[in-house]
Amino acid sequence: MAQNAERKYELISVVVNFGTGSKVLRAAKELGVTGGTVLLGRGTVKSSLLEFLGLTDIRKEIVLMIADTETAERALNELDKQFSFAKPNHGIAFSTDVVGLFGMRDCPSYKSRGSTGGEDMYKAIFTVVDRGKAQEVIDAATAAGSRGATVINARGSGIHEKKMLFSMPVEPEKDIVMILAQDSLVEPISTAIRKALKIDEPGMGIMFVLDINKTFGLY
Repeated sequence: MAQNAERKYELISVVVNFGTGSKVLRAAKELGVTGGTVLLGRGTVKSSLLEFLGLTDIRKEIVLMIADTETAERALNELDKQFSFAKPNHGIAFSTDVVGLFGMRDCPSYKSRGSTGGEDMYKAIFTVVDRGKAQEVIDAATAAGSRGATVINARGSGIHEKKMLFSMPVEPEKDIVMILAQDSLVEPISTAIRKALKIDEPGMGIMFVLDINKTFGLY
C-alpha cells in the first residue's frame, strides 16, 4: 500500500471527431487505462472551403481518462501512433496532473507533481458561459491569438438535474469552451475573454486555467 500511496495520476484528455471516441477508449483500455468518460462537443476550424459549405462546426467527442503517470505517458504515446494526431484533423491529446483522486480502491490520497514549465508548454483555458455565448468566447480568444477551441454543451438528463464540473454545478443551459494555448498566449486570451464576456461580473461566467504536461496534435 505504501508504494501505491506514492503513485501519481494524470487526466488524459483526447478530442477526436464524432464516432472515434469509443475506439480511443477501447485502445486505451488495452494499454492499461481502466476506464473513461466520453463527452459530446463541437470544434471550431478555419477553412474557406468548409465555410463555403457551411461546415465550420464539427461534432467532436472528448474522451476523459485517469491513469497513473507511467500508464498515462505510455498510453498517450501509443494512442498518438494509432490515431496519428500529428496529421491535420485527426484530433488532439494532452495530459494534466490530478491533484486529488477518490473512489479508486488502489489509490490513497497523494499530491500532484506540479507543472514542469517551459516556453513551449501549453495550458488549457476553460470558460463556462450561458448557452449561446460560446461563439463570443471563441471570437474574443481568436482575436487574441487562439487557433481553435472545443465547445462542450453541458446538459443534464433531467430538467431538475445538474452536471458537476470540478465540484461546480453546471446548469443544463451552459456551454463549456476549452482552448489550448501556449503559455505566452494564456494571459492575452484570458484577458480578452474576461473583457468581452464580462466574466468578472456576477453571473456572467467562470474561467479557470489548467497546466498541461504533454500534448499531441497541436501545431
